[in-house]
Amino acid sequence: MRKYKYGFIGAGNMGGAMIGGLLKSGLAGKDDIIASVHTTESKRRIEEEFGIASTISNSEAAGQSDILILAVKPAQLSAVFPEISGDLEPDQIVVSVAAGKSLSDIDTGLVSVKVAGQLKVARVMPNTPALVGEAMSAVSFNDRFSEKEKEAVMAIFRSFGKAEEVPESMMDVVTGVSGSSPAFIYMLIEAMADEAVLHGMPRKQAYTFAAQSVLGSAKMVLETGKHPGALKDDVCSPGGTTIEGVAALEAAGFRNAIMEGIGAAIEKSESME
Repeated sequence: MRKYKYGFIGAGNMGGAMIGGLLKSGLAGKDDIIASVHTTESKRRIEEEFGIASTISNSEAAGQSDILILAVKPAQLSAVFPEISGDLEPDQIVVSVAAGKSLSDIDTGLVSVKVAGQLKVARVMPNTPALVGEAMSAVSFNDRFSEKEKEAVMAIFRSFGKAEEVPESMMDVVTGVSGSSPAFIYMLIEAMADEAVLHGMPRKQAYTFAAQSVLGSAKMVLETGKHPGALKDDVCSPGGTTIEGVAALEAAGFRNAIMEGIGAAIEKSESME
């Protein structure tokens, strides 16, 4: 794979997770990354934490990168666009992680005479488990990418979790199934632990048991390739404790509640566009 120079505009939690993934995976060395931040204090923090070059100039980061990652909040993009549009080259790749901003929004915002109709733009939705190297990222591309260029972008997001290409029309669905769902999983872990505490288990230990059970179960789905229903059946002995619990959850509308929560997040995302 070609060696790329990576530029980051924004190096907060998500940007930092990406930088850490690039370095840890060996996809990039410290000399291959430059990050633009707002303050000299942030500049010092990034340099100390990662050992990479940093700047308070968005223009500088844009001008020194082959792949430029816009890791800022959506409301900040309108201020960033005019600062960098003149520094972009036609063969440059721009990756946005700003929620709710379409490929067209990014392309239009960065248009200049030099890159009009040529800029390669990718839109990505990672989720917060990126902070522990376990993100699930959805990636959409405009029609100007070669397969090798697509793979270069996918490799960034696979360096700190899993990543899949999806059509942009699926981004609202992604919001529900992976973007918002960590909050639902935290609620599940909390509820599991609460019941264990109710029955006498110390809270810290209860969180460990609950969280590890969720982690292990997810790993079983991903690594065995078995249907989740089949894995559930493997745990349910006839007349045993697990099937008793499954029956209680079904009676309480467990599956429907999960589907309703995911659906509500998707509908809210659709309404915000």
